[in-house]
Amino acid sequence: MTARRILPLALFTLLALPPLASAADWGGIEAGVTTIEQVREHYGAPSRETRAKVEGYDTVQWVYEGPRAPAGLARMIVDFGLLTPAGYKPNVVRVLGLEPKRHIFTREAIINGWGVPDGIGTEGGQATFFYKIGLLVTFGKDSDNVVVMKFTVSQPDTPPPPTAPRR
Repeated sequence: MTARRILPLALFTLLALPPLASAADWGGIEAGVTTIEQVREHYGAPSRETRAKVEGYDTVQWVYEGPRAPAGLARMIVDFGLLTPAGYKPNVVRVLGLEPKRHIFTREAIINGWGVPDGIGTEGGQATFFYKIGLLVTFGKDSDNVVVMKFTVSQPDTPPPPTAPRR
């Protein structure tokens, strides 16, 4: 087969495949990108707002629960305030936490959506999947049901070198 025939076939195959889920993006919220204004625009006011200082920085946490939680979730927690190499961004999503209702996300659904995890841990009978693209998934004790999903910014393949202490 010539390259002229293979290229269109390969392109069609790629376009026909379902897109892989992006761990850092769920429900229109992407850690490190989405702002507090965008979350409010998409989900409205939270059920509860908490302000705190974390390592000297002002942070905000929004909790959506009960009727304010997205369908299929018992609770959605959005933490704002991200320290980046360009400085602190108080209105940017740092972590998106989802607490799904039972049977909404299962081990099979996670693997089908995000693939084989980059790491797996177990503590107290609860398995946790780790994805470098910014997803941590914790399953119920001795269960295939997800109890918590945490979406963060992508994690580096190797940790950055230690920095010299400030003087």
